[in-house]
Amino acid sequence: MGLVEGLTEFLPISSTGHLIVTGSLIGFHDEKAKVFDIAIQTGAIFAVILVYWQRINDTLRGLTSEVRAQRFTRNVLIAFFPAVILGLAFGKAIKEHLFNANVVAIALIVGGAIIWWAERRQKTAVRVETVDEMTPVDALKVGLVQCLAMIPGTSRSGATIIGGMLFGLSRQAATDFSFYLAIPTLIGAGVYSLYKERALLAWSDVPLFTVGTVVAFFSALWCIRWLLRYISSHSFMPFAWYRVAFGFFILLSSTTGLIDWAT
Repeated sequence: MGLVEGLTEFLPISSTGHLIVTGSLIGFHDEKAKVFDIAIQTGAIFAVILVYWQRINDTLRGLTSEVRAQRFTRNVLIAFFPAVILGLAFGKAIKEHLFNANVVAIALIVGGAIIWWAERRQKTAVRVETVDEMTPVDALKVGLVQCLAMIPGTSRSGATIIGGMLFGLSRQAATDFSFYLAIPTLIGAGVYSLYKERALLAWSDVPLFTVGTVVAFFSALWCIRWLLRYISSHSFMPFAWYRVAFGFFILLSSTTGLIDWAT
């Protein structure tokens, strides 16, 4: 599960969706498993912090004196805010009704079609080359599309990167901002989930969560570095085809009884 989380968190293919179907296959899908899935995201986030440490450190040092650091921090917080509001309002209902393989499959297919459309359409004129050129309105738009990822199978990174590109961000700026926005979003979700569901957990769960988090960290670290190289000369079209193919496989295998996807 840690490997699945690390390899899918920052690709536009939905880590939550892959964790749900993987957990279904191996019989790890109870309430504690749902907390585990969210908690190990912190491992992937530590990988982001390591890769972007210089920028993060410079921003923290310049918060009280540098306009650039203050503007960047403001934009990340603006983009983070919608997920907080909608997550608190609808998070419980979404987990109860949408965390199943069929929803994941449909979201994968729809999301793949959107990525395909976004890559094939006439290119939007790039207004924002780097994250430092983003306005508060740009940040808010990205934050709003991030909320679509509350539907499992949608992909937080896919929504923010493709959405950012449609709003006029360069591929690099959209990808970088998606990584930065992941830091408060996923850490916040992990801490909140652990606190809210603390009654389900015991000290005996520490090895389970530790292994998942550590594996997620190392696999995410490799994946982030690979993705940053990949986007310099490639589109997201292969991910679109993968999403559609995997989504149809889930639906077909479920319909035919080939695989019993637990709900």
